[in-house]
Amino acid sequence: MADTAHKTRRKRAPLTRERVLETALTLADAEGVESLSMRKLGRALGVEAMSLYNHVPNKDAVLDGVVDLIVSEIALPEPTDDWRAGMRRRALSAREVFARHPGSTRLMESRKQPGPAALRYYDAVIGCLRRGGFSIALAAHAFAAIDSYIYGFALQEASMAFNGNDELVEVADDILEHLPVEQFPHFTEMIVEHALKPGYDFGAEFEYGLDLILDGFAQRLAEEQAGA
Repeated sequence: MADTAHKTRRKRAPLTRERVLETALTLADAEGVESLSMRKLGRALGVEAMSLYNHVPNKDAVLDGVVDLIVSEIALPEPTDDWRAGMRRRALSAREVFARHPGSTRLMESRKQPGPAALRYYDAVIGCLRRGGFSIALAAHAFAAIDSYIYGFALQEASMAFNGNDELVEVADDILEHLPVEQFPHFTEMIVEHALKPGYDFGAEFEYGLDLILDGFAQRLAEEQAGA
């Protein structure tokens, strides 16, 4: 028994800040950020909670680090991208990342200390817009509007009562079964004539809305440049 325990300790990966944060992210994804504690994190790593403080000063530092890990997964605009391609790249990637990490948008908005990955992300997005001819004010407007849309859509997807089109059909059928059609004809029409049509994918609504926002900023950019 003693020999087995010795081998287990010898094979265990050394405790590092990166390993602590990656494990914290795994726990947060599986059980929710609210359930994350230093004691639970220590158990997952096979160490006493006190050992964690050699690598992170407190739970806030863990949460800040987890946010930075999440942001580091988002694809940045490429230096060769035009502004629209760069915004599409980061928006589509961010939506995928947030879907992989439930609760990530709420966690991100709750933190006040951006890490290195977040700062790179902010700078790359603003730089892409500035290279595309946006004034700093218009770039700030675009950053805020697109981010709000990404976060809002991610929150909506996370709270949906269905996962995939098969479950959507089940939910819609249940709604229709109990819906007084004569009182809500327009809502009924949207379900029957749109959401339940073959090939409907709620996720496609993201790109539709994103393109509307990008179209709007393309117009604003043209107006700004014409007035310069």
